[in-house]
Amino acid sequence: MTDLLFLTDAYIQEFTAQVVALVEGGVVLDRTAFYPGGGGQPNDVGWLAAGEQRWPVTAVKKVGGQVIHVVAGDGLAVGTAVTGHLDWTRRYQLMRTHTAMHILCGVVWRDYGAQVTGGNMDPLHGRMDFEFETMRQELVAEIEAAVNREVAAARDVRVKILPRAEAFQIPDLIRTKINLLPEGINEVRTVEIVGLDLQADGGTHVANTREVGHMRIADYKSKGKINKRIYVELEA
Repeated sequence: MTDLLFLTDAYIQEFTAQVVALVEGGVVLDRTAFYPGGGGQPNDVGWLAAGEQRWPVTAVKKVGGQVIHVVAGDGLAVGTAVTGHLDWTRRYQLMRTHTAMHILCGVVWRDYGAQVTGGNMDPLHGRMDFEFETMRQELVAEIEAAVNREVAAARDVRVKILPRAEAFQIPDLIRTKINLLPEGINEVRTVEIVGLDLQADGGTHVANTREVGHMRIADYKSKGKINKRIYVELEA
C-alpha cells in the first residue's frame, strides 16, 4: 500500500519515493503527497524527477486501492527512485477552497441546521448544496458575513485519524445527507475547525482559517424543492 503523506501533512510540496509498480498509463509509488481526488476535491498534478529526467504527472487516481500517478513519457521502471513535486500554487488554492467549504458547512449547520446534499470545488471557487426550502438575498448576505467572521477568527484546523468506533461517537460527524463511509473502513480521518466544525474528511486543508482569505458568495440557485446551491469564490 502507498503511504499517503497528505493525510497527516498537507504542506508537503516535495518528497522522495520509489516506483513499485507500472500500470497502463502510469506508476504506483511506495509513498506520495499527491492527492488522488475525492470528496469533491480534484486530484493534484505536478511532476516526478529522476536525475535530469522529468515526467509530468497529469492526473492521480485511486483504483482498486492503488494510487496511480498518470505520467507523460517513458523511462520509469520498478525500483526507480524519484522525487515528486506538486504544483503547489494549485494545491494550496485547493486547500484554501476545501477549508472554505467546511467553514460554509459549519456555519450553515450551526446557524440553520441544514445538511449538505452535494458539493464540488476547483481552485479558489466551489459550490455546495444544502437542504433549504427557501433562500433569499438577505439570508445569503447573513451567511457571507458569518463565514468571513469565522475566517477572521483565525481558528485552527486539526486533523486526526481515529478508530471507526471512536469516531462514530462524535455527534453529527457525517454532515452529508448520505453517509459515504464504507463499512470496511476501520479508521476514520476527521478534520476539525476548532470551535466551529468537525467532520469525517479525506482531503487537504490549511492549518488555520485565516489562510482561507475573504470568501464571497458569488451566486445561489434553487436546485429543487429543498435543495439550494451556494457558490463561493476566494481572492487569489
